[in-house]
Amino acid sequence: MVTANAEIGVIGGSGFYSFLDDVTETVVDTPYGPPSDSVFLGELSGRRVAFLPRHGRGHHLPPHRINYRANLWALRSLGVRQVLGPCAVGGLQPEYGPGTLLVPDQLVDRTKARQQTYFDGEPLPGGAVPNVVHTSFADPYCPEGRRVALKSARGRGWEPVDGGTLVVVEGPRFSTRAESKWHAAMGGAVVGMTGHPEAVLARELGLCYTSLTLVTDLDAGAETGEGVSHAEVLRVFGENVGRLREVLFDAVGALPASEGRDCLCTHAHDGWDLGIELP
Repeated sequence: MVTANAEIGVIGGSGFYSFLDDVTETVVDTPYGPPSDSVFLGELSGRRVAFLPRHGRGHHLPPHRINYRANLWALRSLGVRQVLGPCAVGGLQPEYGPGTLLVPDQLVDRTKARQQTYFDGEPLPGGAVPNVVHTSFADPYCPEGRRVALKSARGRGWEPVDGGTLVVVEGPRFSTRAESKWHAAMGGAVVGMTGHPEAVLARELGLCYTSLTLVTDLDAGAETGEGVSHAEVLRVFGENVGRLREVLFDAVGALPASEGRDCLCTHAHDGWDLGIELP
């Protein structure tokens, strides 16, 4: 039995947890296998926070091999009810160049082989069988979390882009020029590899989920150079990770109390018989 001792979860790159106070490393087992790594618990801005390295602390998990179901389940089992999910993305529009912070309000799923529901009718190890449930997902991100993220960025002098569509691809390769142009023509603002299925799994668990995307490059179809390189992504991310961390920390402190939530995230399954008990 896991003791609930966190309210807010942050899923992101390795190293953010080093800024928490009195960090406790906790190993969490889930019915879906192990999460990406241990969960690091501590206090930040007066709030109890659970940090989970999305790719593992050694960044050994590529996007398509992350156990997203275990990650979100582990956070909820620790008491988390609100999640911030920062990620690096490519800009699909020329005005969204490196260093842009965009807080998306929509997503398009272009992944291929990821487990992206808890309600598949498959028995869990303990014998419980989830019902087949069709979750409302018209608006994939928490409106209150988005408001807080935007305000936190502006408070740090970093004017964010308010809204836009995050296109999530399977990876780990980058897009071809044709794919990038197609994503842009579809209305995509940015493209990444890890923003889904985190968002829908959070919704299925009744969690508030907010994505903050940092543009590290113009995607292949949005520029005429040699295309995206991993080295360039790492360089730009490194140049901006400090202020992204500040925005995240401010957002953690400004999120509303979890007990009083009444947003769309909390009502996704009103009237449904889930067939399983959520942690």
